[in-house]
Amino acid sequence: MNINKKKVAFHTLGCKLNFAETSTISRSFPEEKFERVPANSIADIYVINTCSVTDAADKKCRQAIKKFISQSPGAFIAVVGCYAQLKPQEISSIPGVDLVLGTNEKFNLADYVPDFEKRLKVEIHSCDLSSDDNFNPSYSIGDRTRSFLKVQDGCNYGCSYCTIPLARGRSRNPEIRSIIIEAEKIAERGVKEIVITGVNIGDFGKSSGESFTGLLKELIKVEGIERFRISSIEPNLLTDELVEMTVMNKKILPHFHIPLQSGNNKILGLMRRRYTRDVFAARVKLVREKLPLSGIGADVIVGFPGESVSDFDDTYSFLEEMPLSYLHVFTFSERPGTIAEKLSDKVSYGEKEIRRKRLVALSEIKNMEFNKLNTGQITNVLFERSRSEGLITGFTSNYIRVEHPWQSKLAGQIKKVRLNSISQTGRMAIKLID
Repeated sequence: MNINKKKVAFHTLGCKLNFAETSTISRSFPEEKFERVPANSIADIYVINTCSVTDAADKKCRQAIKKFISQSPGAFIAVVGCYAQLKPQEISSIPGVDLVLGTNEKFNLADYVPDFEKRLKVEIHSCDLSSDDNFNPSYSIGDRTRSFLKVQDGCNYGCSYCTIPLARGRSRNPEIRSIIIEAEKIAERGVKEIVITGVNIGDFGKSSGESFTGLLKELIKVEGIERFRISSIEPNLLTDELVEMTVMNKKILPHFHIPLQSGNNKILGLMRRRYTRDVFAARVKLVREKLPLSGIGADVIVGFPGESVSDFDDTYSFLEEMPLSYLHVFTFSERPGTIAEKLSDKVSYGEKEIRRKRLVALSEIKNMEFNKLNTGQITNVLFERSRSEGLITGFTSNYIRVEHPWQSKLAGQIKKVRLNSISQTGRMAIKLID
């Protein structure tokens, strides 16, 4: 045993894509020189992979940075990712930060500081993004029961509120054959489910002359992986072919997370989204016709500049009628450098909170209705590896969270269950079938 190993901890904020990338970065630290420890313990090095999708995300990043500096004052602090790409000077002004790396540079962390000793002056490496940025393959292993596999990065959409193109660059992806190699590596670790992730995965193929459905056709051939879950897909990219593939192949899970952002066409126009609410409604209708018990979620932003009370009511009524299983609700956050920053008719914080709470309540109703609809169904569950309050939890193929008295033998396994009833936690209580 090498007693001189440095202890390194990783902390991830934001999306599934960030978790995949953090896991990949962590594997670049050789085990003979570094010992990975939990982020809440004392370490010699902290690597903080950041998000910058909202003001709240920026604030969480700053809080995390200061927490780790306080937790271990002599530790080397490396801040990487989207917030580091967009606001490197803001991060470098925090006393105790040693290294700031942007979106592309974070994958070469060890090249910038091979010794990981505290710096007298913070180093910043955050280059401008270009159309020919490399694709850095990533997947997560060990952090969760499922593995997040990155298949695409960047975005060519010009949504008026979003900084992702500024933080991650243009849409790009590797060729299918290289992703299959990554999926096979995941399968070798005994992982049963892969969550396919990226910034705009439905756009896959633009830089390789391929297609997202073409990728799926090859992924489902990978031996050992029993489930593929699509993390999120734009309504205009949710094709008939993709829905039909899900119907025909049980490896592709009947769960679609479809960003809507607003149920009002005026606001969708101001957001510069590439569809109307009728397109969204048609996609949901198709999924429900082909896969009646499919889980369908949506992202919604409240309080966008120009959203009147009647505009919001229009969104609420639209969502109320949609057969969705849950909502992810966000309050609009003004991001520097975006078109939305310059729009007039701002909505007050108080009014945004009222609207957010109304949609969160609607989401809870939708989720309860969906769980009731599924009560009595026999389905498969992938159980998580963690134990909480004497329970083991997991997800059905259509993304219902279930719970069962802890049995260690279930962890990481896919089992057939009957959905019995809704528990006090809001999860589904189950009975094991085999």
